[in-house]
Amino acid sequence: MPKRLMTGLYWFLAFEFALGAVTKYWPGDTIFSSAYSAKFADWGYPSWMRFVVGALEGAAAVMLVIPDKRTRFLGATTLMFVLTGAVTTHVVNHDPAVESWAAPTHLLIMGILALANWPADWRDLLRASTVRRRPEHHVRPTK
Repeated sequence: MPKRLMTGLYWFLAFEFALGAVTKYWPGDTIFSSAYSAKFADWGYPSWMRFVVGALEGAAAVMLVIPDKRTRFLGATTLMFVLTGAVTTHVVNHDPAVESWAAPTHLLIMGILALANWPADWRDLLRASTVRRRPEHHVRPTK
C-alpha cells in the first residue's frame, strides 16, 4: 500500500478516535449519540469511567499519527484494549447491531495495524531510543 495512503489512513483513524474522546468528555448529548455519562451508567459502569476511556482514546489517537512504528504499535494496542472492552460491553448488554458495529470493525482494523507495526524485538518497546544496536556475539573461550 502506498505510504501516503497509509498515512492518510492513520490520520483518519486518529481523527475518529480523537472525536470519540471529545464526545466522552462532552457533558450532554452529541450529534452522534446520547450523553456518554448516561450510556456508561446504563452499561453498568460509573459515569466517570468515560473520562478514562476518553483519555485512552485521545492518547492513542496521538500515537497513531506519530510516524514511528513503535509508537503506532502502542497506539493500536491501546485501542485494541479499549475496543475489546467496548465489544464485550455491547455483547453483554445485548445492544442492537446498528449501535455496536463500529467497535468490532475498529477492533479488527487496530489488530491489523498492530501487526503491521509489530516490533522485530518486543524489547524495542521498552527502549528509550529507537537506535538499533547490533546484538553482541558471545565467543566461547578457547582452551
